[in-house]
Amino acid sequence: MKQDEFKKILLDAIDKEVESYTFYKTISERVKDAALKSTFLELAEQETYHRKTLQEYLSGSKKELMFDEVKDYHLSDIIEAPALTTELKPLDGLKIAIKKEEDAMTMYQKLSDASADAEQKKLFAELSKMELGHKARLEDIYTNAAFAEAW
Repeated sequence: MKQDEFKKILLDAIDKEVESYTFYKTISERVKDAALKSTFLELAEQETYHRKTLQEYLSGSKKELMFDEVKDYHLSDIIEAPALTTELKPLDGLKIAIKKEEDAMTMYQKLSDASADAEQKKLFAELSKMELGHKARLEDIYTNAAFAEAW
């Protein structure tokens, strides 16, 4: 992968973090449930942090990215994302968010798999883990909200 291509991918990743921030912030303003509102606001803050981290990495002031390992529950394999509407129900917002995180995770994993450069491979693998962390958290919230009667 050429340096220009790598830089463009990082710039695209930064744009996706901004897009996710906007999504989470907007959803937090529409959701009535206080716990979900708080969760979406926290996710928006995390997207801001990730954007800053990627910008630091791109500028060379950050040398390495490290994210915690997280288990993938694969809940996103069995749910479908509804259309984004102004009448969005909380569970539908969670479904959309889970799918967005899954798409980002998959994209970064594919980039990692395709990278010949060890540093790039590691960067994309770390970004994939970051998105998996978001996805797992959202899946936990979805499971607790959608299947509350099981508790």
